[in-house]
Amino acid sequence: MSYLFLPGLLCDAAVWQSVLSPFPRDEVSVVDYGDADSIEAMAEAVLQSSPERFVLVGHSMGGLVALEVCRQAPERVSHLVLLDTGYKALPKDHKGEQEKASLLALLALAKEQGMAAMGRQLLAEMVHPDRLKDDPLVSSILAMMERQTLATFTAQVNALVQRPDATCVLREVACPVLLMCGRQDSWTPVSLHEAMLLLVPDGELHVIEESGHVTPMEQPQAVVSQLQAWLALNQADKERESLI
Repeated sequence: MSYLFLPGLLCDAAVWQSVLSPFPRDEVSVVDYGDADSIEAMAEAVLQSSPERFVLVGHSMGGLVALEVCRQAPERVSHLVLLDTGYKALPKDHKGEQEKASLLALLALAKEQGMAAMGRQLLAEMVHPDRLKDDPLVSSILAMMERQTLATFTAQVNALVQRPDATCVLREVACPVLLMCGRQDSWTPVSLHEAMLLLVPDGELHVIEESGHVTPMEQPQAVVSQLQAWLALNQADKERESLI
């Protein structure tokens, strides 16, 4: 079985580092989107560098990319896992304008003061408040953000602002779906994942306690436990169905 892990905004393979260890190294890939500036182009990059069929795991913006992969090539996704993500296009109202303005303000800060300054501001909004005292975690997240170039950040902001709506994708997804969300995720809250659960034909939702938006780094063991248990259960169900 092949596993594809998709990172989110300003993230790279480090966001998954503590989650990957239980999986065979030769079966795991973390996708780099390069400077793709749309969710559609990011999904195309995933498909071009992937095996024929795979378990797809996306975090944050990576969840949006995962849903677009399901739109473009649903037959290639055997299981879909979405963490701390959303599915709606940018709203065409004041909320959408506020979200766009916030992203552009972060981009302006990165241009004026550098990625480190922008990362420090963004971090305070992303993680559980108690984890801001966790120096190793904070350092790891900030270092990951600082590795991203301004060009990459600009491309990702553009992708988020122009993201497609994935409501129909969720309604039509044919594979099992696992949703996970940090209890204290203020960016993509639990209520958003509950709405997603109502849309998918075959889904489960697990809320990760004491975690904000960066669940794979804030609570990696909880993520691993839920992911492994869910995959094992779905594999067992598939084997039973094959015997009927």
